[in-house]
Amino acid sequence: MKNYSYIGISLVILVFGIIFIPKIIDRITNDEVVSSDRLNRQRENVTKDSGEPLSYIEIDGEKKKAPNFQFINQDGDTISNKDYSGKVYLVEFFFTTCPTICPIMNRNLVEIQDEFEDTGDFGIASFTIDPGHDTPEVLAEYAENYGIDHPHWNLMTGDRQKIYELANKGFGLYAGEDAQAAGGFAHQGMFALVDQDGYIRSRKDEFGNPLIYYRGSVERNKSVARGEEAPQIEMLIEDIKKLL
Repeated sequence: MKNYSYIGISLVILVFGIIFIPKIIDRITNDEVVSSDRLNRQRENVTKDSGEPLSYIEIDGEKKKAPNFQFINQDGDTISNKDYSGKVYLVEFFFTTCPTICPIMNRNLVEIQDEFEDTGDFGIASFTIDPGHDTPEVLAEYAENYGIDHPHWNLMTGDRQKIYELANKGFGLYAGEDAQAAGGFAHQGMFALVDQDGYIRSRKDEFGNPLIYYRGSVERNKSVARGEEAPQIEMLIEDIKKLL
């Protein structure tokens, strides 16, 4: 009787092995079993630093320069692109009442500011896309609330149309009014990196193409799941240092 029981158990194990083991092996081969263990790990950047010089952005064979600008900053001073001559600087478009990505972007920029607090040839140019509300006084209060204190970080306001032209045509970063968007304005959460000679620079992606702009709307140290946008602030800090 016992022999029959052993034979029955052996047959069950054999059938299980024939049916399920190939499926398990196939799942492991296709990375399905272990993928769930990696959901909370940060996605590997597709733009690895190869140690090569940063790329230029070329349009019709010409290197793209940051456009000229002249606006009023949070201290009421007139600031132009000439004030950034000889400096490596970042460009962003934001507005002070933005309830979504702007707080993340500017917290990231404050962290970058702190990385280069003693660097005189580094700066940040922030342009409000809601100049009707964001007066120099409002921008000054915003700067104080965020701990913005780098001497070359200017939060600028001025003519709405000129700011939109600077964003959309000058840098190719969308900004505009949008009644359906939170806060009434829509814009891209990207940072432009400009070198000492005024050229827009970036590292290349996995296909050898310029990244062009850096993602600023994801927290610096955020852990992301597969398929989510990964932070690029560490990458940006590395590239600023490379230009400096």
